[in-house]
Amino acid sequence: MNIHHLELFYFVAKHGGIAGAVRNIPYGIQQPAVSGQIAKLEESLGTKLFQRRPFALSPAGLELFEFIKPFFENIETVGEKLRQNRSPQLRIAAPSIVLHDYIPEMLQRLRVTFPEFRLYLHEAARSEAERLLLTRDVDLAITLIEKKLRAGIQVRPLLELPLILLVHNKSKLARAEELWKRDTIEETLIAFPRTDPIHASFQRGLERLGVEWFCGIEVNSARLIERYVASGYGIGLAVAVPGFKPAAGVRVLELPNFPAVVVGASWSGKLSNISKQLLAELETEAQVQMRRMKSRVRQ
Repeated sequence: MNIHHLELFYFVAKHGGIAGAVRNIPYGIQQPAVSGQIAKLEESLGTKLFQRRPFALSPAGLELFEFIKPFFENIETVGEKLRQNRSPQLRIAAPSIVLHDYIPEMLQRLRVTFPEFRLYLHEAARSEAERLLLTRDVDLAITLIEKKLRAGIQVRPLLELPLILLVHNKSKLARAEELWKRDTIEETLIAFPRTDPIHASFQRGLERLGVEWFCGIEVNSARLIERYVASGYGIGLAVAVPGFKPAAGVRVLELPNFPAVVVGASWSGKLSNISKQLLAELETEAQVQMRRMKSRVRQ
């Protein structure tokens, strides 16, 4: 028997059908692929393992599930024990600004409890970070999050951040409100893809104002947004992360009445001890940044 076929059957039996299995398998696979693999398993055994509609395990399927269930349910526990017998590893996915400005100090604090660990850093936006989580290539991701979560991913919200616009220093605009008063906004909007939480929040804010302004230059990096604004290609959409300082040749226009975006920590499966410690450090840092942001608002 093919072990991968058995793994897929385990998820099908555990979650009551192929659709439920696809939502919970910790890596990307589509329903037709699962159906095809299960069919091959049934062919190799010469028997049907379950009834499709309504879902019900056959006697042979129940016998097979009871046999393989202890192995697949305990495999993560065994893996964690084996990992604890050597230097723990910590694999993080996050935008470059998080990896550059915040993670190094947190890692120093982690070394008090974990003097030695192997570290892997992945610069990644939300969609790529989710892929890395689902394929178990990273342990923890720090990204913008949305209300609708992908199956298999858990999220801990950390910090709300306001949207901002970035304009060239020579722009005549003093406030963003000047744009909303125009019949047509001629400047090119430089932003992340429409599916990104930053862009989605910005478009919701525009809808409330009855304004249409669509992306003219789509990028996947905050650095690119600042670079193209500084080069005179248009107006950039960004997030006011704590301590944000615009690049040379760029200044900020605030968007006070637009919905904020939420930064959070995400993971898939069970967190290791070192990942739990990093999550606690992230929560502490988020509280510090929230107090600073509130203090600046009062001033």
